[in-house]
Amino acid sequence: MSSLSRSDLPAELRSFIAADVERRFLEYVQIHTTSDPNSSSNPSSACQLELVEQLERELKGMGLTDVFRDQYGYLYARLAGRSRGEAIGLLAHVDTSPDQPGDGVKPQVHRDWDGSAILFPEDAELRLTKETCPELYAFIGDSIITASGRTLLGADDKAGVAEIMSLVAALIEFKKLPHTDLVVCFTHDEEIGRGILGLDLSRLPRACYTVDGGLPGSLEVECFDAHAVDIQIEGVGVHPGYAKGRMINAAVLASRLVSMLPQGDTPERSDGREGFWHLTGIQGDHERATLSFILRDFAREKNLERIRAFDRACQFLQESVPGAKLTMKARQQYENMKGVLDKAPEVVERARFAIRRAGLTLQEVPIRGGTDGSLLSAAGHPTPNLFAGGVLFHSRREWIALSSMVSAVETLIRLVKPFPE
Repeated sequence: MSSLSRSDLPAELRSFIAADVERRFLEYVQIHTTSDPNSSSNPSSACQLELVEQLERELKGMGLTDVFRDQYGYLYARLAGRSRGEAIGLLAHVDTSPDQPGDGVKPQVHRDWDGSAILFPEDAELRLTKETCPELYAFIGDSIITASGRTLLGADDKAGVAEIMSLVAALIEFKKLPHTDLVVCFTHDEEIGRGILGLDLSRLPRACYTVDGGLPGSLEVECFDAHAVDIQIEGVGVHPGYAKGRMINAAVLASRLVSMLPQGDTPERSDGREGFWHLTGIQGDHERATLSFILRDFAREKNLERIRAFDRACQFLQESVPGAKLTMKARQQYENMKGVLDKAPEVVERARFAIRRAGLTLQEVPIRGGTDGSLLSAAGHPTPNLFAGGVLFHSRREWIALSSMVSAVETLIRLVKPFPE
């Protein structure tokens, strides 16, 4: 197994972590936990509770007495500290994305990977190569874990779940490891934007960390500001043979509205710190049409500018086509967590310190997306996002290296020590 870190932890501890985190991860990804965006229940899919219940049994089996699963299926556990210092919380979500199948995951371990193309037994056309995924170059000689080609892997975020559980196991097994009070919390429905809906925030310490990021060393303290916009268009339906001067085709107006928006301001034309509008759904006919958009930017004012542009387009179409009715609704989904974390620099510095002490190169990158941490930060719990190690999330080519998971656990061991040392 290769390692991107220069760890000074004892070899016995590292071996324990490597075996434990791999075993847990391979077991967890085989449990179906796909969340359901079309469900209004909490959790959105009952299958997520299977993994939650297993984690509850495992935590109790490790001897933790303060383990609690609430009515919504959120799982909390507390491990009393051996050292004085501020308590911290660690969170990961059990659900996987509905973008790809998540039932019947068959993990494949490619040991001592030699750099050749990684094949998938259930899809002969699927390939994973270091040429198409340059991140793989750093992991030649490592154990690379993928799915079988029919499903996603589920490293997002079962890697984070396995890493937190391995941390707890290591702290119990190696009794000389110092740590402050620790609260672990496993959530659900993060992939559909409902990760803390119903979460009992009073059970969490002030400072928290989600373990849900990418490659080793990465730390995320900034994310998108996010809004959603829904537009309903009402036209006038008439028999098409007698429609001149009478019909107002709502579907045509919908296409006109999309064409009026800035065409260079879309996901496929943006990266880095650039924001976008994204058409996520369109349906309708000549009488009624509905459009759904998401707006993303690191600056809230830029999203508000987009909302105003949407409103102007709706007003223009309504005024230029008498009889048409366009109704727009906009709402904020989550906000950039940077504003909160800037006011809690010690929480961020603790994460930076842990990553460096694990022998990793710190990489602070903004999230071109969201995280439970943004909602937790807004609720008064400053919550940076730590790496979990996965790559190509939400795809059938998703993969993770074993050394990345080991590095994550080693970083968590440093994180839970009293700070500053």
